[in-house]
Amino acid sequence: MTRGQANSTSASGADTRLPADQTIAADAQALSEQLKAMRERLFPPAASKTLRAFSSGEAAKLIGVSDGYLRQLSLAGEGPQPETGAGGRRFYSLADIHALRSYLSEQALSKGNLAKARSYLPRRDGARGEHLQVISVTNFKGGSGKTTSAVHLAQYLALTGHRVLAVDLDPQASLSALFGYQPELDLTGNDTLYGAIRYDEAARPLSEIIRRTYFPGLDLVPGNIELQEFEHETPQALARRQNGVDSGPVFFARIQAALAQVEEHYDVVVIDCPPQLGYLTLSALCASSSVLVTVHPQMLDVASMNQFLFMTSDLLAVVREAGGTLNFDFLRYLVTRYEPNDGPQAQIVGFMRSLFGERVLTSPMLKSTAVSDAGLTKQTLYEVGRENFTRATYDRALEAMNAVNGEIETLIHASWGW
Repeated sequence: MTRGQANSTSASGADTRLPADQTIAADAQALSEQLKAMRERLFPPAASKTLRAFSSGEAAKLIGVSDGYLRQLSLAGEGPQPETGAGGRRFYSLADIHALRSYLSEQALSKGNLAKARSYLPRRDGARGEHLQVISVTNFKGGSGKTTSAVHLAQYLALTGHRVLAVDLDPQASLSALFGYQPELDLTGNDTLYGAIRYDEAARPLSEIIRRTYFPGLDLVPGNIELQEFEHETPQALARRQNGVDSGPVFFARIQAALAQVEEHYDVVVIDCPPQLGYLTLSALCASSSVLVTVHPQMLDVASMNQFLFMTSDLLAVVREAGGTLNFDFLRYLVTRYEPNDGPQAQIVGFMRSLFGERVLTSPMLKSTAVSDAGLTKQTLYEVGRENFTRATYDRALEAMNAVNGEIETLIHASWGW
């Protein structure tokens, strides 16, 4: 077999030899068709995802009131009315929950209680200098839980009443897949962030690229392989700039400029960065007000993170000297896939805390079968119902996830002076 060829088996079982690119292309096509068929089985008939309804107890907990108070509102006909199921059980859509938040927030404001109003509806006020919070979730080691962390953070913030934009900056588009998109089928050209940050006249306003999701309060900029074009075109753009031909924003300012077009519509942007330190990641970091670095507590992963930090430091220093702004509200290390009963993992986490102190989030993201099982159907922990798991497994996973995201939410609010 010559170099660049791969074995392939025909339907009759005979061994055939195809160029490696053709074998890989055939595998990709076969996998794409199967994924499409799976999606259509999971989400018929329109092959699109929907969000489940929430029980009155879940709704009350999300809003921060008692279930009894929600019942009183319902009986009094105040605010949106829930669906009533068997046995008189009340269910609320997320849109209903947001409407209740708005109602309760207005009631609190009418009494001059701004803090209470914000506890119901935590919206930033640009007129008060509360800036758009842009959080990049990054690491260039695969398997660090980067996309899982980003999607659960974005959904948690939407569930708690924030206006959220999730940006999939990874050409592998795992975040987009979790929102029900199959990139090679559902996206055509210029449908990713690349469409807003490209260097030629085909660039589009970011508002035309943003897509609403089935998660009220959470919008998406999907990703696919075309994002790689930014990595290929940036060196040419830098050469043109050096020759005085290109006068647009330099590469590290392009994501920031794109987000500025839509910032009035959002409180928080969550960016799922690609697993490499290229031009896309550097541009995301320069657009960020805060950064989360995911870390799996294994020695090889920590050693890899060490190299990531060295490289990031060197490259960001170059960007800063070229005029880039790097003023982070917070930089935190998030321990992911943590197993509390694993002695070596506990030692590594303790080692990190001794080195970085408060920059390591207090709450780790636990390794849980509930999270991985939800992922089998392209869902997150916040999308699946408790009835799909043993209660102890689900409750433990949800409590840990909420602790992580609640800690980040507190940091966001602190950046706004709340």
